[in-house]
Amino acid sequence: MNLKEILSIAGQPGLFKYVAQGKGGIIVESLTPDAKRQMVSGSAKVSSLGDIAMFTDSQEVPLADIFETIFKNQSGAVLTITGKSSVDELHTFMSASLPNYDQSRVHDSDIKKLASWYNILVSVGVTTFKDEEEQPADASAPAVAATDKPKVRRTQAATGSNAKANVSTKPKATATKGTTARKSS
Repeated sequence: MNLKEILSIAGQPGLFKYVAQGKGGIIVESLTPDAKRQMVSGSAKVSSLGDIAMFTDSQEVPLADIFETIFKNQSGAVLTITGKSSVDELHTFMSASLPNYDQSRVHDSDIKKLASWYNILVSVGVTTFKDEEEQPADASAPAVAATDKPKVRRTQAATGSNAKANVSTKPKATATKGTTARKSS
């Protein structure tokens, strides 16, 4: 599952998976076992987990990298950190996951969210947090040359060989009913 498809919606607990675009917003599916679908309006604040990063002393680190580190440290197990954990436990956990995080800009609530999101993703069965594009390529995988271009298949609609002109031969009526010329006095 791609982290770009997993969404956090402000004011709603848990995480959601993007399903489709609707008329007034997007359709999402809850990552809970009941997997309820709902419509989220266009005015709601929706964030993709793939777009979220955490502050460090020198740069911002994407959430996928932090999840990978936590997954390796925990051996794929669910975290014991919860929303009711003490501040010291939260900072100890964060220091182990991201040693140089910016303590002035990463708040306790951010660490709680990180832990709860990780627990949700692991309980759903997500084990890889980076896309195939983001992960380094294996040496055994064949390399694609930059000069190789994909072949484009042209259809008749694209070439215009069988296209008919959409021209009407009937003139349009311009006069309106019930109009007469009036004399000015």
